[in-house]
This record gives sequence, C-alpha cells and structure tokens, in this order.
Amino acid sequence: MASIPCITYHPFTSKSKSLTSPLSSSNLASGFLGIRKNVGWLRLNSVIGPSNGSRATCWFRFGKNGVDAEGAGIYGSQSRNDFDRDDVEQYFNYMGMLAVEGTYAKMEDLLSQDIHPVDILLLLAATEGDKPKIEELLRAGAKYDVKDADGRTALDRASDEIKDFIVNFSVQRA
Repeated sequence: MASIPCITYHPFTSKSKSLTSPLSSSNLASGFLGIRKNVGWLRLNSVIGPSNGSRATCWFRFGKNGVDAEGAGIYGSQSRNDFDRDDVEQYFNYMGMLAVEGTYAKMEDLLSQDIHPVDILLLLAATEGDKPKIEELLRAGAKYDVKDADGRTALDRASDEIKDFIVNFSVQRA
C-alpha cells in the first residue's frame, strides 16, 4: 500500500466582527481556507492560512495486488483503440514538433493517411527517441511495421538504439 500524506480541510463560517482584519466583516466559508487561532492569556491572534493545520495519513491500494500503476489503469492499460486524433495532436505539441515545424502540416499528412492514431504516435515517438512513450504504445498494440506516405516505418525513422529497443520489446512481448 502507498502512504500519501494529505491535509484535511474543514469548512468553517465566521461572522465575527471582533477580528481586526479586512476580511472580518465578510462571511469566510470555504473548504480551502483554515484559521489558526493562537489564544494566549492576554491576546487573541487570528491568522488566515492555506489550511487549518489538520493532518492525516491516507492509505490507498492501487491495482489488484497493491501498488500497481498498470493494474490501476494509470499506465499501460490503454488498448489500441483508446488512442485517437487528439492524442496525436497533444503529443505533437508536447514534444515541441509544432515549434520546430511551424505548422501542423506533417501531422495532418500522417492523419490524412489510413494509419491508426496509435501507429502515428509510434512513428513520431520513434523519430523523437521517446522510449517511455514507445513502450506505452507497443503495450497498447501499436504496429512498428506500418508505413507512412514515404514508405518509412517506425524502425526506419528510429536511431539504432531505438530500433533495438523496439525489436527487443516486441520479441519479449511475443
């Protein structure tokens, strides 16, 4: 199990006019604000802060047998058909390809062909040498032998290191 420290927030309402702050006359009701009051023998000091100081430790079980991101659906649980055109555009932007290319033309050319979005993503990730993304896409069922308009596959676009990675990963999965 994973232990994730968290802060609990308790909603409050305060209409007290005895506080000497600009917020004292307003209704302070929020689940995101907390008030810490230091009460001493001679003074009352109120401080508005981001939390009321309450702390708790939360325990979560991910996946079937404990902490397992893939089993919990966080990573690697996507199938081939879970990827679409929006994923291609997001990856294109995320990797800075738009900034380099200056236009979406290359992405649009790939999308206009009869190539599944997950295979387009693999072509782009192989070109960029993005191993984590390549692994994610291969787990989802991307095909590394799909050809683009120029007749190039993900292996053709990849460096030697990435080619070895794709082939070895595919052999292990088989």
